Amino acid sequence: MLTGMPRLLVVKVTAGTDAPERCSQAFTVAGTAATAGVGVSFWLTGESAWFAVPGRAAEFELPHAAPLPDLLDLLLASGTVTLCTQCAARRGIGPEDVLPGIRIAGAAVFVEEIMSDGAQALVY
Repeated sequence: MLTGMPRLLVVKVTAGTDAPERCSQAFTVAGTAATAGVGVSFWLTGESAWFAVPGRAAEFELPHAAPLPDLLDLLLASGTVTLCTQCAARRGIGPEDVLPGIRIAGAAVFVEEIMSDGAQALVY
């Protein structure tokens, strides 16, 4: 891990195809942190909740941006990816609908993570 870096970076992305640049920035920052050896907890909330469903990340396009499926695979392999409970329910997404490795959790878990020692939270 790099000196001076948080032990856990908690990234909450609220944007999806409705705000592609903001969405891509969240994935890119989280992926970069994971590559640098920082622990990453990545939260899919709001419109980004759809990326928990197989094939949805592959539909995302933004010129000059890293492919979302690659970044999502990196985050699943090196950190934790969480789908917001309420966001999933509002979209009719159940545990059987999500990619392997994605957990569904709510605000209490998010608050627990961001309040842990050495954690840094970013919301996009």
